[in-house]
Amino acid sequence: MASIEFQGIYKSFGNKHVLRGVDLAVEPGEVFFIIGQSGAGKSVLVKHLIGLIRPDQGRIFLDGVDVTDLSEKELYPVRKRCAMVFQNSTLFDSMSLLDNVALPIRKHKDVNKKEAREQALEKLKLVGMGEYKDRFPSDFGDGMRKKVAIARALTLDPEYVIFDEPTTGIDPISAAMVDKLIRHLADHHGVTSIVISHDLRSIFGIADRIAMLYQGKLLLDGTQDDFKNSDNPIIQQFITGNPEGPMEV
Repeated sequence: MASIEFQGIYKSFGNKHVLRGVDLAVEPGEVFFIIGQSGAGKSVLVKHLIGLIRPDQGRIFLDGVDVTDLSEKELYPVRKRCAMVFQNSTLFDSMSLLDNVALPIRKHKDVNKKEAREQALEKLKLVGMGEYKDRFPSDFGDGMRKKVAIARALTLDPEYVIFDEPTTGIDPISAAMVDKLIRHLADHHGVTSIVISHDLRSIFGIADRIAMLYQGKLLLDGTQDDFKNSDNPIIQQFITGNPEGPMEV
């Protein structure tokens, strides 16, 4: 049984049809990329899993349990199991890195401040930022702040982590560091990762499986080789970055 299943998801905002019957399944422990043009519905799809968006039609399952219609209170354990790292790191500039990461621990776990900080330090060490625990977000570039945001997302020991454009807007070296961390979490900690991206270096660097959305529908769900060997002109235009082709902008 798949860890996460989206079955027949439709979603519109006014007259804009974003998702038109998307079926996807994510297997345990894999690094699963959802790709496509900007506005293809990638982020909209995954936000259904944690109840930030509700589908017009379709069902969402987590480990075989239907979570589509859960109330806000019922979604709490789902959100503990499924963390989301947003495109902007959203750290508090007035707090040290350690206190940024300790904040959700203090909020959601029955521990004192000292223990929360000890647990937060372990997460910072996991992402290679432990030595900077007393410094502030403004001391670092986007790539390093992204790693701290990932550490914070890991504080409640989620089984699933959704990464929304994790390498967008950061330099290639920082992007490679973030990719390496995502791969490490899957290989050594069993974290199932869903990565929203259009970064070809990341897609063909760490993905176990890739799904491409186009005009609200699933165009292809397969391996890196399936995409490289596809004769679909839209897929080929996307992965080559050719401005000429059938893809509608």
